[in-house]
Amino acid sequence: MVGAAGLTFAFVGCRNAADTSSVNTGFSSKELNPWVTISADGTVTIMSPAIEMGQGSRTSLPLILAEELDADWGRVDIVLPPPIEAIYGNPGFGGMMYTAGSTAVEGYYTLLRVFGAQVRQVLLQNAARHWKVPVDELSTEPHTVVHSRTNRRIDYGVISSFAEVPDNAPEVSEADLKDPTEFRLIGKDVMRVELPQKIDGSAQYSIDVQLPGMIYGAILRTPVLGGTPESVDKSKSLEVNGVLAIEILPYGVGVLAETPWAAFEGKNALSVDWSNEGPGDTFNSREGIEAFAKDARTRSGLTEAWEETGDVETALNDAARTYEREYQSDFAYHAQMEPLNAVASVSSDGETCEVWCGTQGQAIAVAATADALSIAPAKVKLNDMLLGGGFGRRGPRDQDFVIDAVLLSDRVKRPVKVMWTREDDLRNGRFHPMSASFVRAGVNTDGQITAWHHRKASDLATKSQDPIRFEASGQTDFISMAGTEIKTYAIENKLSEQVAQHSGMRTIALRGIGYVHNKFVTEVLLDEIALGEGIDPVEYRLDLLSGQPRARKVIETVAEMSNWRNMPEDHGLGVAYIDYKSQLAAVVDVTVNSQSGAITVHNVWVAIDCGIAVQPDNVIAQQMGCAVYGLGLALTESISMSRGIVEQTNFHNYRVPRMSDIPNIAIEIVHTPNPPTGAGQMTTPLIAPAISNAVAAATGVRLRHMPMTPERVLGALNA
Repeated sequence: MVGAAGLTFAFVGCRNAADTSSVNTGFSSKELNPWVTISADGTVTIMSPAIEMGQGSRTSLPLILAEELDADWGRVDIVLPPPIEAIYGNPGFGGMMYTAGSTAVEGYYTLLRVFGAQVRQVLLQNAARHWKVPVDELSTEPHTVVHSRTNRRIDYGVISSFAEVPDNAPEVSEADLKDPTEFRLIGKDVMRVELPQKIDGSAQYSIDVQLPGMIYGAILRTPVLGGTPESVDKSKSLEVNGVLAIEILPYGVGVLAETPWAAFEGKNALSVDWSNEGPGDTFNSREGIEAFAKDARTRSGLTEAWEETGDVETALNDAARTYEREYQSDFAYHAQMEPLNAVASVSSDGETCEVWCGTQGQAIAVAATADALSIAPAKVKLNDMLLGGGFGRRGPRDQDFVIDAVLLSDRVKRPVKVMWTREDDLRNGRFHPMSASFVRAGVNTDGQITAWHHRKASDLATKSQDPIRFEASGQTDFISMAGTEIKTYAIENKLSEQVAQHSGMRTIALRGIGYVHNKFVTEVLLDEIALGEGIDPVEYRLDLLSGQPRARKVIETVAEMSNWRNMPEDHGLGVAYIDYKSQLAAVVDVTVNSQSGAITVHNVWVAIDCGIAVQPDNVIAQQMGCAVYGLGLALTESISMSRGIVEQTNFHNYRVPRMSDIPNIAIEIVHTPNPPTGAGQMTTPLIAPAISNAVAAATGVRLRHMPMTPERVLGALNA
């Protein structure tokens, strides 16, 4: 397509492989701009479909396309696409526009490279036609087509003034793409596009949105899932200066006010009696963890196999020695920096709605809004905003924080901004599930593992977070169970299975997903077996990985980084390895105060092989953030419930790491030419098992319950 504004690429080949036959985009294929526009001034505008929540995807994805297009990065603009999953969905996430699981770069990598190469080919074809030369005589340099034989050069912007775009994309296979040795942008560090705005304060989050006539909302939600407001005393709330109205919702009571502070004060002044209909109103997490552990131990209840290879029972019976252990983990909160919030504006006739929010699933937010208002998704306009952290909390199918604003705006037909306080965020959090694991392993006379059986009791987090994907997967709880499998270690007979629990608590994914607690189990038990067999834990892992050179390399690298065999006096070193698509290993250095039970982490060393590191400095930054996040989950962060109500209220009793807690952190990328495999959450699951293993090295005491609080450390030391 040619126009005054420049060149828009809309050929069929630029589309996702997903079926688009049932999608009404509102545009013809010639008018739709799926990915790239080149303006007459040479500006290349590229769509970036992943949500930016601090992980750098808004930069990395356009950079991949720009690499194959041979664009000048300084002349690239980045824009956000509409929520059309058939075009912008992530092939690595089932075609969903969903940013989670470290799948953005991994999932879009090949698609964007191919499309960038196709656009480059169209530019070459148009230049060849313009110059009347064979296309194979042409090449490109940044933003320029070159005919070296005649020393002619033409800018992409000039080509856009006369170019024609074919209806069908040029044929480009993966074999036609650049060799990684030719990359100019991929693998080189560039400034993340949103960072300057974050530094100067101009970056826009939904909490910053201001609209004419906008009012503020706050919601007192049921403290237990399934509860409804049975009786509401509004009187004191209505006395608060600035409170405009009180609205009863199916799951709580909303306060509308002229200022956010009036809305918060009005919410706190409400008196509500709740009618609870779910199982959670009698749940106590202290008793619950014991019940979970019993069910894992005895295989009580519905059991679903996650991984099954070989004959575990026979191998265990034939083993020279067996190891049986139990491990536990508490509920954990996402603790994202920006509390949940959204802005909604429902039209006066209730037929359309505009939403401003930071969500991990753009199309999910649109669908949830449409369902809440009983309107078509096409009647919802979504404005993507930056996220002040997500970690999975802004991804559930019901988009509760968005629906708060939508329902209140619908009641008053005015723009409404709803903000959750930190207390709201904790009281009504959706938590990483509590779990208890019973594990058996068998070894032969040489100490080699011949059988591995991991049985885990936990709530069905996938059903809670995304019932549609839960049903589509055959009711498989991949959020809870991912990481229980043994993918890389050479163990012939393996079984992992889940004993489903039904506590009634709200559970969803958290940074690191199931790997955080499941690899705690795997990597701590491996250490226990290695020490029980009298083998160095690093050497034991290397032996189990004899056919896995990439895995061995990260372990060897981190052992060298940490000077593994030269542990400081009174310190303990602990190692952990995971295959989480990327290959990672970590060593931590700890001391333990035997009087207080406090664990101090002095050093963390991490080696990561994530294939081609699209932005190396950002990969390092993400692993540092992951290490800090993992530190909190390992040592201090715990949610407890009494009668289904969360007992923690803010960061004074849900303790995230402080600056004084942060150890020295060293990250090394093991560069390989393999396709990218993700980096946004990979180090988080390494920290807890490495700490447990380090404590055992320092004290001889084994910790098997996350978080490893001072009270639990003292209990183990004094046992």
